[in-house]
Amino acid sequence: MAVRKIKNSKSEGEKLEEDFNVRTVVEKTLKEVEVKGDEAVRELSKKFDNFDRPNFLLTESEIDAAMQKVSTRDMEDIKFAQNQIRRFAKEQMNSISDVEVETLPGVVLGHKNIPVQSVGCYVPGGKFPMVASAHMSVLTASVAGVPRIISSAPPVNGEPHPAIVAAMKMGGSNEIYVLGGIQAVAAMAIGTETIKSVDMLVGPGNAFVAEAKRQLFGRVGIDLFAGPTETMIIADETVDAEMCATDLLGQAEHGYNSPACLITNSESLANETIKEIERLLKILPTSDTASASWRDYGDIVLCDTHQEMLSVANEMAYEHVQVMTDRDDWYLEHMHSYGALFLGQRTNVANGDKVIGTNHTLPTKKAGRYTGGLWVGKFLKTHSYQKILTDEAATKIGEYGSRLCVLEGFIGHAEQCNLRVRRFGGKNIPYGGSAD
Repeated sequence: MAVRKIKNSKSEGEKLEEDFNVRTVVEKTLKEVEVKGDEAVRELSKKFDNFDRPNFLLTESEIDAAMQKVSTRDMEDIKFAQNQIRRFAKEQMNSISDVEVETLPGVVLGHKNIPVQSVGCYVPGGKFPMVASAHMSVLTASVAGVPRIISSAPPVNGEPHPAIVAAMKMGGSNEIYVLGGIQAVAAMAIGTETIKSVDMLVGPGNAFVAEAKRQLFGRVGIDLFAGPTETMIIADETVDAEMCATDLLGQAEHGYNSPACLITNSESLANETIKEIERLLKILPTSDTASASWRDYGDIVLCDTHQEMLSVANEMAYEHVQVMTDRDDWYLEHMHSYGALFLGQRTNVANGDKVIGTNHTLPTKKAGRYTGGLWVGKFLKTHSYQKILTDEAATKIGEYGSRLCVLEGFIGHAEQCNLRVRRFGGKNIPYGGSAD
């Protein structure tokens, strides 16, 4: 039996058509913000969030008032999550070192890790106010040493969401804005009369926010190209259908287009998972969203062997990969394309999303083939430097450099090297020649 699909999602053509429509809307909206600045931002906020105020920046008193609305239990939970995330981010930061080495006598090379100087963090609100996203972006940027961190989230029920504001403030945000959608990321990246632009945009969002970040890339840096949340389960007969169905639907509820995939070598588990999903969708409060995602973006792939399961998983390169097998560490060793791994039945994607300490801003749409997720290193720029300490080293490197420049036809380049050879090595090289 070859690898085969038991359940298929939408075709690639249908998905591409959706992407094209989003691109068109985003391009038009970004142009509006570019030309009209605050006026466009205000019009878009009224249109999409039915929200307006003289200035979208929260004052310190407004931040304090919002935080007072957060219950004691919720505040304790936020602090616990931020402690977990901060601890892991600091460990990551400690693993990154500046480098300086004398590669030849008198030749010193090095690099320095310098924080990005200003970052805009977008925190989704909308249907699900994602408090945890503030930890993942704002707090991680703070640990990395970013001097200016601004953050933005849409209003919820006509006002700033108290828990999101608390998470932003406690995470280290210097400026907190009440703005959502394309207008938020556009304002932070392009800048307006009242919002100073940033050097980098980070944070998840809906398809329009993700596309806006993609189109703004180059003008500013971004964390990664992100699409809808993806979840994959790799499972064998050691796990039951209830566990698989629960973990699939637990992420499918994110949105109407959140891919969810089960890869298994057990046909009975595949069939039982389908039945269990049908049962759970009848009682899940978010079943309207989850059922649409499962109908249009759900897949079940049946394989013969673990090697086939591994190959399919690496090819699909999903954002979240839950591994529940009799050889979880084997998958950890051999998986090479994914966002984050969740190993064993005791862990789950929701832990990673909210509290366990790893970052939940992860690559989607097969971007795991070439990048990992958001971490402190994303907020650092590694810059190299060179210095030559002796005349002998300047002469030796200059001679090699001169000849290699002439080899490529760059005579002006070669003369930079020749000048050092003449000055520090006392050698007579004619202008435009090379160090033979």
